[in-house]
Amino acid sequence: MDLQEKVKEVFPGLSTGQKKVANYLLVHSHTFAVSSAQKLGKDIGVSETTIIRFCYSLGLSGFAELQKLIRNQLIFESSLNEYHSSKLEVANQPNFMAQVMQKDIVSIEKTIKNLSNDDFTKSVDKLAAADQVLISGHRLSFSAAHWLTFTLRLVREEVHLYRPDTDDIFLQLNKITENSVFVAISFHRYVKETVKITEMAKQAGAFVIGVTDSELAPIADFTDVLLPISAPRTSTIDTAPVLFSLLNSLVAGVSIKDAQGFKERKAMYDAFNQDDDFFF
Repeated sequence: MDLQEKVKEVFPGLSTGQKKVANYLLVHSHTFAVSSAQKLGKDIGVSETTIIRFCYSLGLSGFAELQKLIRNQLIFESSLNEYHSSKLEVANQPNFMAQVMQKDIVSIEKTIKNLSNDDFTKSVDKLAAADQVLISGHRLSFSAAHWLTFTLRLVREEVHLYRPDTDDIFLQLNKITENSVFVAISFHRYVKETVKITEMAKQAGAFVIGVTDSELAPIADFTDVLLPISAPRTSTIDTAPVLFSLLNSLVAGVSIKDAQGFKERKAMYDAFNQDDDFFF
């Protein structure tokens, strides 16, 4: 079932309260996936019964079936349609570039408001104090994992990227201690190997930080801290600006947390004669 199309189809025949539920669902489908019918009713300003009747209007057996449908949609369906649709919305407006970049700014601002500062601070503390950091990501997430590894290495030692084409994950995990940190970067559509490696890192005793787009992401079950960055119904491609902004914040936090370590690291870089490598 295409849930959005079904909601639009039945919308004219809904009661006033049910229309409020429908409008809320179209904008905040992610909230339906993680909240109870009772809590949703309070948030929307309708009764729990109205939520249930809305489910019946969609031809569903109740709220549990609606929630399962939404969860499956969030996890398994491609987000390319959302990506293209969001660009069509601004295609005919002046300065297309500015319109797209403004949407990125809005997404970053939403993440700032919604992300737990305590979870962010805990992540920075663990990354700064760890005896080693192992980072993993596949497909779209690999570029982010590579960037985080390179940049974090500039401010601290013992940062490693798992490269599935050359690395033996068992050897990598064998080095993990209870003072190690494993960072899993995983976005829709979620790669099974990332989930499995995250589970293995957790079992090996690492402190696991998950960077993802949903509290429902499969890696969530194996993380100590989860940093979900994406607004609901945002395409995976459109999460990239928010993702790199968050990763940059983590690296910046580590450089401040371990100021002495960063100073020593900077001195080491400055000591190299780089005349043969760079123009300026």
